[in-house]
Amino acid sequence: MKRLILLLIIALSLSALAQQGDVQPTWESINQRGYPQWFRDAKLGIFIHWGLYSVPAYASMEGYGEWFYRGLMQKEPERTRIMGYYADTNKPVFDQYKELTKHWHAELWNPDDWAQMFKYAGAQYVVLVTKHHDGYCLWDSKFQPQWNSVASGPRRNIVEELTNSVRAKGLRMGFYYSLPEWTNPLHIWMVDPDNEISEYVDNYMVPQFKELVNRYKPDLIFSDGDWNNTAEQLRSQELISWYYNTVGKDAIVNNRWGNGTKHGFLTPEYSAGIANTEVPWAECRGLGRSFGLNRNESLDNYMTDKELIQHFVELVAHGGGLTLNVGPYADGTIPLIQQERLRNLGKWLEINGEAIYGSRPCEIPCQQDKVSYSYCSFMIDHDWVRNSPIPEATPDHFDLHLEGEVTVPADGNYTLTLNADDKATVYRETASNIWDTLLHYDKNAISNPKAQTVLKLYKNEELSLRVDYHEEDLEATVSLKWSKDGEESVPIPTLWLGDISWKKPIRCFTTKDDNLYIIEFERPDPRNPLVIKNMPKLNPKAEMILLGTDEQVDFQGQKGVKYNMLKWKQDKKGTLTIDFSCIDTKKLNVLENAWVIKVFGMVD
Repeated sequence: MKRLILLLIIALSLSALAQQGDVQPTWESINQRGYPQWFRDAKLGIFIHWGLYSVPAYASMEGYGEWFYRGLMQKEPERTRIMGYYADTNKPVFDQYKELTKHWHAELWNPDDWAQMFKYAGAQYVVLVTKHHDGYCLWDSKFQPQWNSVASGPRRNIVEELTNSVRAKGLRMGFYYSLPEWTNPLHIWMVDPDNEISEYVDNYMVPQFKELVNRYKPDLIFSDGDWNNTAEQLRSQELISWYYNTVGKDAIVNNRWGNGTKHGFLTPEYSAGIANTEVPWAECRGLGRSFGLNRNESLDNYMTDKELIQHFVELVAHGGGLTLNVGPYADGTIPLIQQERLRNLGKWLEINGEAIYGSRPCEIPCQQDKVSYSYCSFMIDHDWVRNSPIPEATPDHFDLHLEGEVTVPADGNYTLTLNADDKATVYRETASNIWDTLLHYDKNAISNPKAQTVLKLYKNEELSLRVDYHEEDLEATVSLKWSKDGEESVPIPTLWLGDISWKKPIRCFTTKDDNLYIIEFERPDPRNPLVIKNMPKLNPKAEMILLGTDEQVDFQGQKGVKYNMLKWKQDKKGTLTIDFSCIDTKKLNVLENAWVIKVFGMVD
């Protein structure tokens, strides 16, 4: 009897614990569950956009290649022209696009090679686009029995094969999943009314999402395409809680689950990152300016090794990470320039990874220098979502100042319209050479800013204007347009001259296990000590080394490592001076792109 009672008590206790561990479909319950530690520690993941859009692999130089179908929907001339090489463009758009399955063979694809490449790059997780907005599935979904990569195209289960290869290399596997679709008759996204999506969600999206998760149990879900609907319309709380309960404690989702979403790791896109240590985050971006391969990109669109590594370091120092995208060719090979960037990132991490993986932001912010460049443009109609006005410039946290003089083409009432994200002001020069405020826009202003005005102008009148634009973070845009007597607005046609300025990091800091990592963006010079001002007081007994300059030694048959300890001193004002004269120049020359000084036991 006692044994029976004991077993009953154990069973009831286990049942109670199981119930306690269940995540309920409420934001409160979902947020109480929190986020797995592995994602905060991982720092680097690989994004993969590969699908039918990889056949034409085409967009504008700044466009997204994976949005090819949308371009056909909008009858964009260039995408339609490119489509003409694969199908009769007089046919309905979906019928045209289906023809791409005849050209996607993936004949050179080896998932093991991909997994090895990503592991060598230092990635800790992989996110595969299992289904983009075109609705084409990379697994044999029973909800799309013909519109998938097993029934057509490569005739391979890409999701299953890559998942197996990635996990075999010890990496975590994640899935990107588009919530809406452009091709589904139950609801055609961006065509059918947004509030009529319920049948699609209930009878297609929800069961297909559960099918995908049940089969492969991904550690991470990156949902997308949510911005036209609410979280309630997409049944997001239900899906997130179900996913967490199905996969377990290591599962994590992003924050793109519809308006009103209150959970998920943050996903800034093509940005300088954010400063947030409360919620995990990882910037997502391509090595170029597209996710899906875009053969129309120029070499200048691609980040250099130095830009990539230093950008990655800055993200990590701010408390985030990077989900770095590759866009393979249709044949299954990854472009060599992308492979080279991954390889060199991996080489850097092999030496300096201890300053990255599992690290935390330091109380010392990244130290910066102000940079300014002259800049000119023939119009003010800029979008820096994926690019900066010049390659070196930051996509966030910058100031742009431009002046221009336009000759009025005809008499009339001209409506000037200013749009910006985040702040912009337009000034008009008066006859007495004074700049009067004409328009001002501030996204965060409490009152509605004046973003439009009407001017009575006369033919051949000289109109002198100045535009000051300030960008904080994300979605950088500014435009100044005019229209005469109610005609269509166009950018004001003149040559705008001025400058763009921003603060460029020169060093960043991370911490881990009571160690401080000083990450320098300029090569240390053995002939000249490094001087860093405004440092917190370090432990006088702390020791410093430059990662990658140690030596392998063999003493009496015992193999070990000899560290070249750096000499350093710190004055009462906090100025830190580090001497590199002990470093072998040959060893220093091998290191590139960012140099990491490790401080053991940094706190006094």
